Amino acid sequence: MILATDLTKGYGRRALWSGLDVTVASGSTLALTGASGSGKSTLLDCLGLLDAPDSGSIEVDGEEITRLRAGGRRRFRRHRLGYLFQSYALVDTATVEQNLAIALGERRGRAGRFESALDRVGLGGRGRERVSRLSGGEQQRVALARLLVKSPTVVLADEPTGALDAGNAAMVLDVLGELAGHGASVVVATHDDSVAGWCDARLHLSTPVSA
Repeated sequence: MILATDLTKGYGRRALWSGLDVTVASGSTLALTGASGSGKSTLLDCLGLLDAPDSGSIEVDGEEITRLRAGGRRRFRRHRLGYLFQSYALVDTATVEQNLAIALGERRGRAGRFESALDRVGLGGRGRERVSRLSGGEQQRVALARLLVKSPTVVLADEPTGALDAGNAAMVLDVLGELAGHGASVVVATHDDSVAGWCDARLHLSTPVSA
């Protein structure tokens, strides 16, 4: 469960949000909506400890992660967080399996989990291909497989369907729904009303006005 309380964030005299509360139960999905510049991606980064709010607290499963030191933040991101970036965040020069291995680390049973995840996203038998040779939709599927092998408790997705055709977009939502079904708290930043409607709840962020 994600529980963010009284979050404030700004850049210079430009306030993104103030007094913001966010709750995402385990096993549920939340859409972040709002115009460009309203702070959707920044909020995702704060929830994933890639950025920090100016004030307020963020708890995950009862632990206040905003108080974690550098080592604890790294462990949180490595073991509990799954992030689906707009740019996929894959290593282009590495193979599909090597990209999955980065996410899973030294855990046992990697080969079987890789095969199962790649089959799930329609990339069975393609683990040895280099990511640079895949289409954009296929790279997004690798990023989805990376989430599946990691089984995170928090999943953050930044415009995950924005550049995809209908088939690949449907695959994204299927996998995000599967992860939520396994107990993850899923937060999706989107401009797409159909994606927002697919989520269990919606939080709309207003465009800030400079002071």
